[in-house]
Amino acid sequence: MTHGQPYGSRDGQTRAYPVPGQAPPQYDQRGDYRQDQRGDYRQPQGGYRQPPPPYEPPGQQAPPPGGRPPRRKRKVGKILLIILLAIVVLIAATWIYMESSIKRVAALSDYSGRPAAGAGTNWLIVGSDSRAGLDAEDQERLSTGDAKGQRTDTMLLLHLPDNDQKPTLVSMLRDSYVDIPGKGKNKLNAAYALGGPALLAQTIEKNTNLRLDHYIEIGFGGFASLVDAVGGVEMCLDKPIKDPLAGIDLPAGCQELDGANALGYVRTRATPRADIDRVVRQRQFIGALMDKVASPGTLLNPFRMVPLLADAPDAITLGEGDHLHNLPSLAFAIAGASSGSTVSTSVPIGGSRSVAKIGSVILWDQNKTKTLFDALRNDTAVPSSVITLPGS
Repeated sequence: MTHGQPYGSRDGQTRAYPVPGQAPPQYDQRGDYRQDQRGDYRQPQGGYRQPPPPYEPPGQQAPPPGGRPPRRKRKVGKILLIILLAIVVLIAATWIYMESSIKRVAALSDYSGRPAAGAGTNWLIVGSDSRAGLDAEDQERLSTGDAKGQRTDTMLLLHLPDNDQKPTLVSMLRDSYVDIPGKGKNKLNAAYALGGPALLAQTIEKNTNLRLDHYIEIGFGGFASLVDAVGGVEMCLDKPIKDPLAGIDLPAGCQELDGANALGYVRTRATPRADIDRVVRQRQFIGALMDKVASPGTLLNPFRMVPLLADAPDAITLGEGDHLHNLPSLAFAIAGASSGSTVSTSVPIGGSRSVAKIGSVILWDQNKTKTLFDALRNDTAVPSSVITLPGS
């Protein structure tokens, strides 16, 4: 074979064999250019120009400086943008739905002699025995009984400070013997039975000298639905609890409580200290419930989050001036009761006695009670001498 002789090519043009000592001819993807022996690139028609750009497979050409990005990257960017917009729209739609669907009640109103606003923010949290929305089967499943009217077994006062003090969650004992405006002295929960949320709120303001800022109420069915929506709540019992009236028969040890058992657990008085034990369980359970609601396992799980959001409008009732954006601080503060980041206590007790036509009542320790509520009013640390620890 003679060096330099022509040979066939893809496009029918003549090619030269490599010359010893020289680089072989170089061609671009079209075969339009070739290298002569001097190393120049020339077109078949003559003339010289710069070497062609390196070969890039079709559809993967590098963009010129300042040019458009590759098509595949543009598609990925559009898909991510669409997904982001869909999430924003879904959140906005859910927010609007819940804001417009949640029931509201005129619980807080101005009246003569109402306490002036102090430091921080105060929530009244009420668990009522409302059977609204429950059919006969639900009432039997939840062991709600056949009581008439509407009462409350759970009353919690939550104080959120403006400074770096811890939030404080105070159980307001239902059998507390207090002044009820316009009704004389009676048990605290009688205020709700006699005048609903408005009279209960006014009674608590009068006896604590704290101005309430927000109100939230949860009924029997709503409470059970929230517990079921998050997949149950784990509680650890030191001793078994059996109470046919509350519909529970719980063994000792740690266990997951569903909605029906959870409702019975926070309602039962079938323990040695009756109402005192109950408020301790209520604070512990509600703290554990809110902790699970705010956990990633709930917030990032659509099979729990969607039912939770769907049940919320039927589960809770807010004050007329309250909105969804008020709830996160409430939830995180209550959740802190189970971790110690929120101070949990009860109204200091000074004793008990029996009152004609009313029954056994609980008397507040007036000095310790004043110390507790003055500390909340002024956003100062609550003295340990007035804190009733869980289980004590």
